[in-house]
Amino acid sequence: MKLHEYQAKSIFADAGIPVPDSRLATTVEEALDAVDEIGYPAAIKAQVHVGGRGKAGGIEIATDREEAEEYAERILGMDLKGYTVEKVLVESGVDFVDELYVGVTMDRGEGEPVLMVSTEGGVDIEEVAAENPDAIAREHVDPAFGLHPYQARKVVYEAGVDADVALDVASILSTLYDLYEDSDASEIEVNPVMITSDRDVIAADAVMNVDEDALFRQPELAEMAEESYEDDLERKAGEYGFDYVRLSGNVGIIGNGAGLVMTTLDLVDYYGGKPANFLDIGGGAKADRVANALDMVFSDPNVDSVVFNIFGGITRGDEVAKGINEALEQFDEIPKKVVVRLAGTNAEEGMEILNTELVEVEETLEDAVQRAVANAEEVTQ
Repeated sequence: MKLHEYQAKSIFADAGIPVPDSRLATTVEEALDAVDEIGYPAAIKAQVHVGGRGKAGGIEIATDREEAEEYAERILGMDLKGYTVEKVLVESGVDFVDELYVGVTMDRGEGEPVLMVSTEGGVDIEEVAAENPDAIAREHVDPAFGLHPYQARKVVYEAGVDADVALDVASILSTLYDLYEDSDASEIEVNPVMITSDRDVIAADAVMNVDEDALFRQPELAEMAEESYEDDLERKAGEYGFDYVRLSGNVGIIGNGAGLVMTTLDLVDYYGGKPANFLDIGGGAKADRVANALDMVFSDPNVDSVVFNIFGGITRGDEVAKGINEALEQFDEIPKKVVVRLAGTNAEEGMEILNTELVEVEETLEDAVQRAVANAEEVTQ
């Protein structure tokens, strides 16, 4: 579960991490009231779960009320990488002289959390990792013993952080690790940590992702779950219990098992298409669950065609076929062409059950993906 910046900053502030004074706004009037209280300069920041908001026009610095009104009017309601901006965070500007990156995530190769610090903050850390990996200092933490204070200091000094602010940065890093551990987070970071001319250290951004499977023991975070959904599709996926990620393409993808869905995404890309989503219905999916999945994909206005890829193991092909038929029979007219590939347990029975007047059937995954891509191209021509 991804938290919005304003949600993560509230948690950071409660834990003692310095953050800029800010207000959340959903209308232009609320944004103007916020900047009047905070003062100028003020940052107006789109609250959506995408990276690169600044480059995409989702973050602006207002130096007076006229600019604040102009930016709020433009950002609220804008389409930012496929998401509609419904909220903005209005916060006081920071007069900074340097930017750092600090974060904690899981190193799956090592099987341990890893602290990361870089003096190349304010830019995409993935790009830094790819182009200049030595610019990121790392320190692994044994979860059996937790973070020792010296480890936070060590990784900060190894990153080359100025000595006069190093202890303050180490303190933020230690607090982030405590939050990471206590909140069942999968990732937590600040990019950038800003250093002011007065040598104050401020968390100017906040990223916090939480393991959804642990929300049962994180009731306060669970209350943020519905508010963290970006749109009706993500909210619906949460209600249905699906693993769902909305993408920017037009070929809808449904499968059972993350690996199978990822393979289908790769093939859609390989054959010249663009995936619209990642949707895993899971093992043992019954007819009503499959019907819900189709309803979700049909509800996405970006989807022009659908490929349904099921390999029967726990999930029986005949149950899947019943779900597909039930879902499609609810429509007077099928809104998108659906291509189905069934294999594995009861696949032959499923093929016999499928209403071929409503769906197109292919025996191999490659053929199914190619047909779905072709169907999508027909719509866009």
